[in-house]
Amino acid sequence: MENSVPPASEPTPTPAALPPPPALPPPPVITARVGPPPRSRKGTGWMIAAIVLACLLALSFFTQIGGVMTQFMSGQAAMHATAGPRLEEAVLASAKGGHKIAVVRLEGIIMSDPFDGNGYGLVDVIREQLKRAGRDDDVKAVVLKIDSPGGEVLASDEIYKAILKFQKEFKKPVVASMGSVAASGGYYVSAPCQWIVANEMTITGSIGVIMSAFNYRGLMDKVGLRPVVFKSGKYKDMLRGSKEESEITPEERKMVQDLIDETFQQFKKVVAQGREFASQQNQKSMDQARDLVPDWAEYADGRIFSGKEAHRLGFVDELGNFQTAVERAKKLAGIADATLIQYQQIYDISRLFRLFGKTEGRALKVDLGLDLPKLKPGQVYFLSPTFLP
Repeated sequence: MENSVPPASEPTPTPAALPPPPALPPPPVITARVGPPPRSRKGTGWMIAAIVLACLLALSFFTQIGGVMTQFMSGQAAMHATAGPRLEEAVLASAKGGHKIAVVRLEGIIMSDPFDGNGYGLVDVIREQLKRAGRDDDVKAVVLKIDSPGGEVLASDEIYKAILKFQKEFKKPVVASMGSVAASGGYYVSAPCQWIVANEMTITGSIGVIMSAFNYRGLMDKVGLRPVVFKSGKYKDMLRGSKEESEITPEERKMVQDLIDETFQQFKKVVAQGREFASQQNQKSMDQARDLVPDWAEYADGRIFSGKEAHRLGFVDELGNFQTAVERAKKLAGIADATLIQYQQIYDISRLFRLFGKTEGRALKVDLGLDLPKLKPGQVYFLSPTFLP
């Protein structure tokens, strides 16, 4: 038996070298925060709005306090402590020298209702502007820029009296500059002016009085409504709109017509006295004011006429535009040149907040491209019928 020799053992294979482990990033640096954690930016809009509102309120407060203190320190508070709209002077056109001409605007329907948050109406604003122009020694004349179809009788008469008083008290001329329309009450406020300028195409005249009311009894009968009225006197409901035609007595018609006629006579008196005043004031000037034609009252029947026709009849002194009126004001004041100014209302931040507080309720407004007058039933107006609804 042969001795078997075991085969030599095979060499053990050497294992392959393993790749080095990947380098680990350095551990993050942890820092300690002192104080509360940061707040989220979400929901901070109301805080910004509150801060802005607080700043505006503070600015309004200090503005009002500053105005009062300035007036007190200047010593004018005791001298001119009168209620009225706040005005500031604005320059329309500059000129050399210290002379000024104030431009007072009268635009739209002449109403007594306040049109701003302070409760001041057109009459208050115009009256205050005339006061400012009268107290300023540098203001040598006033140009009344009119673009109005008229309006309330009382408001028109108040402006008329303010213009007449201004000219007599301060001895400064007022020149009326008629724009597109200066009819009825628009002419009423022009009558006391020392000089009247109109464009050839100006619509003016309409000298007369109108009162309108609505009778809705026919509509009530259609829907089955019957009025029940208790009154203290037989004429207490003479303008009631629910009356039948047969219920309006001849006496009631006469009383209303007498009221209209009385107001109309006042209108014609204002026209005659105004034209006479202009003629007297301009006697020494090179260009005399025009006199009314002898039969001018026949044209004061409510008709409207152009500026050219008004000039022919003596209702207007001169044909031209606004610049013509300015040149005439310089001539009447005896100055070569002047800076044009106007007095405009001050709209401060406090008034802005009052406007924000107003609401129109549930009213729906429709823009028709023009502003219709808000006429009140039973109210007497110096208003051109062309502009009645």
